[in-house]
Amino acid sequence: QVQLVESGGGLVQAGGSLRLSCAASGRTVSSYGMGWFRQAPGKEREFVARISWRGISTYYADSVKGRFTISRDDAKNTVALEMISLKPEDTGVYYCAAQRDRYTASSGNTGDYGSWGQGTQVTVSS
Repeated sequence: QVQLVESGGGLVQAGGSLRLSCAASGRTVSSYGMGWFRQAPGKEREFVARISWRGISTYYADSVKGRFTISRDDAKNTVALEMISLKPEDTGVYYCAAQRDRYTASSGNTGDYGSWGQGTQVTVSS
């Protein structure tokens, strides 16, 4: 089982930027698709961005497309989420996750992810 730890969250004004990092330990995640999800108060956890194993393909929720960038550094066993032009509706707890199965297409479904971090809070003020 891989352990995931997110960092980089905080309070930022609308229009600002943040960079979230996810550090994996316990095993390498290079052969697993990785994703970022978020959950706002009173709402279900939703897909934000995902990246395939090898980092060849990336996908984004329509609400963040053009503003967020997901990347991975397999040498460091880390995944990052660069966020710019933040909006108040981006507020929530952001979770890093590793897919359950190796060498599979990346997915935006929470059920396809077997390992989750504890989350990092992002608050965007208006």
